[in-house]
Amino acid sequence: MKRTLFYSIGKIFICLVIVLLSSCSSVEQDDFSKRSKIALRDVGNQLLLSNQDSTSLILPILKLDSNTFQVSFSNPLAFEPSTLVALIQKSFKSSQLPTQYRVEVVQCSNLEVAYSYQVSDNKERTIIPCSGRHLPNACYLIELQFTNRPVGFASHQLIFITIILLVLLGIGYLIFKRMKDERLKLENGVSEKIGSFYFYPEQNKLIKEAKEIALSKKECELLSLFAANPNKIITRDELTKRVWEDNGVFVGRSLDTYISKLRKKLKSDSSIKITNVHGVGYKLEIG
Repeated sequence: MKRTLFYSIGKIFICLVIVLLSSCSSVEQDDFSKRSKIALRDVGNQLLLSNQDSTSLILPILKLDSNTFQVSFSNPLAFEPSTLVALIQKSFKSSQLPTQYRVEVVQCSNLEVAYSYQVSDNKERTIIPCSGRHLPNACYLIELQFTNRPVGFASHQLIFITIILLVLLGIGYLIFKRMKDERLKLENGVSEKIGSFYFYPEQNKLIKEAKEIALSKKECELLSLFAANPNKIITRDELTKRVWEDNGVFVGRSLDTYISKLRKKLKSDSSIKITNVHGVGYKLEIG
């Protein structure tokens, strides 16, 4: 019951972490989108003013995907590419936006790229061509794509907190399991460890992860012999003599039957095997 409760709490905790991560990511993405649109609208406004145009409209900034935005204008315009480069750089710096991005100026008429450039933290990957060549008066779409947007501080912080909490949850589980094992030892008396099982010969039972497995008297006596001689061959004669000596008539198949029952009760631990040594006896192998 307590184990199920612990797992349920763990699952609820993990679900809450996932919800918090999703929520944090959504809020951060929304904030990034708003700041990007404001910065690009400022770029559009400054670009029109550089053309002595104070009447044309900047159309709504479109978000094409999570990292790509598009600026368009109500009227044609002409501009010199270096002006666009400088305006974007200045506006992005003021808005604290990422410094790695790709810009394409697309002609409305045929959607061909009239001008493009790329800015990167690595100077060798920064490409700004055609400085000084004016773009003629026409309808243009300016598309900007952030190429390496870093994870925000809030996400880093939440991920760090999540890792710490998961570690604490794991430590808590280990402490809980150890305390439970110690409690079982106190409640059930002296035990012997066999693989992942606790063997209580005085009470004829095995315990694994708080689950009790009842043993018959014969199964218990056989397992006691095996546990006292791990990884050693015990002959059939010794097993039958020690277990059946004072218990009436022994049927030849009785030993094999009880060995089979023990195997079934120990099968949940693959590191434990009761091996038949043909013509000799049996051996308890513990990996």
